[in-house]
Amino acid sequence: MLEWFAAVFVLIAVALLWPAKRYFGFEPWPGVLLGGLGRKTARRPSRELDRCVSDPCPAAGAPAGEEPVSLICKPSALANYLLKHCVTFSNFATALTWSWRASPFLQTVFSACWPLESSVHFMREYLQLSDDGLVALDWAVAGSAHHRRRRTSSNSTSPILLVIPNSFGKITRNVLKLCQVGLAHGYLPVVFSRRSQNGTPLSTPRLQQFGDPADLREAVRYIRYRQPAGRLYAVSESTGAGLLLSYLGECGSSSYVTAAACLSPIFRCQSWFESGPPWPFRWALLLYQKACLSRYKTALGDMVQMDKLFSSCSLRALEEALFCHPALTGGWEAYWERNDPLRDVDEVAIPVLCLCSRDDPVRGAPAATLPFELFETNPHFFLLLTAQGGHCGFSTPGEEGALQWSHQALLEFFRATTDFFAAEEQSKQAARRRGLGGGTNVRAFRHRSVSTCKRVPACSHNIHAIFSWQRSYTR
Repeated sequence: MLEWFAAVFVLIAVALLWPAKRYFGFEPWPGVLLGGLGRKTARRPSRELDRCVSDPCPAAGAPAGEEPVSLICKPSALANYLLKHCVTFSNFATALTWSWRASPFLQTVFSACWPLESSVHFMREYLQLSDDGLVALDWAVAGSAHHRRRRTSSNSTSPILLVIPNSFGKITRNVLKLCQVGLAHGYLPVVFSRRSQNGTPLSTPRLQQFGDPADLREAVRYIRYRQPAGRLYAVSESTGAGLLLSYLGECGSSSYVTAAACLSPIFRCQSWFESGPPWPFRWALLLYQKACLSRYKTALGDMVQMDKLFSSCSLRALEEALFCHPALTGGWEAYWERNDPLRDVDEVAIPVLCLCSRDDPVRGAPAATLPFELFETNPHFFLLLTAQGGHCGFSTPGEEGALQWSHQALLEFFRATTDFFAAEEQSKQAARRRGLGGGTNVRAFRHRSVSTCKRVPACSHNIHAIFSWQRSYTR
C-alpha cells in the first residue's frame, strides 16, 4: 500500500509538478540572524563566535543569494566548539537543478516511502506501562535472524540512540537508515513505537496525545534501568519532534538524555494541523492513519467518534475526533495548551540540534513556521538550516551507500557536545584541585552531567515492580 502511494507521488511529480522546486520552493526571508555559517547577517555575532566562522563557498547548483547551510544560534562557548569540530555543518552540497534531488517533493517521498535494503533487524520488546498500556521498543541488531534474540549486556557502555518516529507511526526509510548508521558507529539504536502504532497491540482504550510525554518518560526510565552505563541520545523525525521536545521540557535536567536532535521538526503544530501540508501529503497522512486505526474501530468506539473520524477530510478534524471532546477535554484550544511542544521549552537543559531545509514542502515557509527567536536567545537550541533537502530528505549527490548528510551532522553533534562537556568537567575539577572552586574562568552551562541525572522525577509507582520480566514482554 505504501509503495502504491510512492508510485502515485512520483507520477504526479513527473506529470504535473516538474520542476517541483518551482511549486514547493521558498524564497529566503529578510532580517534573520544567521549566527554561524551564513555570510549575510542581520547583525554581527560576538567576536568570539566570529573567530570560528569561515564563510563557505556556495555549492554548485545553489540558488543565487542562498547559502547551502547556515547555523543559527546564540553565541556561546558550545557554539564556538561546534563550529570548530563539526565539519559536516559547512559541507552540505546542494544538487544541480536538473537532478531529482533539487526537487523537495521527490526528496520527501524518497525518504518516506522508498524501500531500503539493509542487514539490520529489530528485536521487539513490549513494555507494559503503569496504566496497563503497551508501547514497543525495537532494538536494532545486525546479522541474520538467529542472532536477533541475543540481548545486549546491561553492563554495556555503548551509547544508546533513542529514535522517535513521526506521530503517525510510519517507519520511514530515513528512520531505518538512521538505525543502520547508528549501529555502524557503535550506538545501540532503539525505536520507540507509541500505543497501537507500528504493530503494537492496543491493550487499553487510550491513545497517546500528540505532546503527552508520559509514555515516553516510562520508556526512558526503563531504558536507563536496562542500560545504566551507556549515555542516552535522542533523535526525532518530523512530527515526532513534538513528543521529544515535550519530554525534554517537562523533565528538564532530569531527562537522562545527553543531547538530542530533531530532523525536519514541526514547531507550530496547532497551525500546521489547522492549515495542513499540501494536498498530496495531507491525503496520504489521512489515509495512512485511518487505515491504521480501522482495526481498532470496535475497541475505541466508546471513547472516539469513529464515524466522525473516518469521514474527516483534514488533519485537524481527525485529531479532534481522536482527542478533543469538549465535555471532557475542553476542546481544540485547550488540547494544544496541554500538547504544544514549546510550552515548556525554557526548561530544556541539554543541547538540541534541529535540522531543517528552506524548501520543506510539509512544514511550510520558514518565515512562518520556524521559531527563529528561540534559536537566537536560547543557548541550548541550534538550527542547522539548509538550502535544499525537502522534509527529512537531505540527500546529497554521490552519497549512495555512504552516510547521509543529516545523519552525519547529528552524530558529529552528539560527539562534539559530549567532548565539550567532558572537557568542561575536567576544567572544573582542575580548578577545584587548585582551590579556585570553579572560578569565573570556567564557562557555566545549564547542562551539568553527560551521563546521569542527579534528580529523578517523582514517580507514582514502583519502577522495579513495573520493569520486571512479568510485565515486560519480548518477541
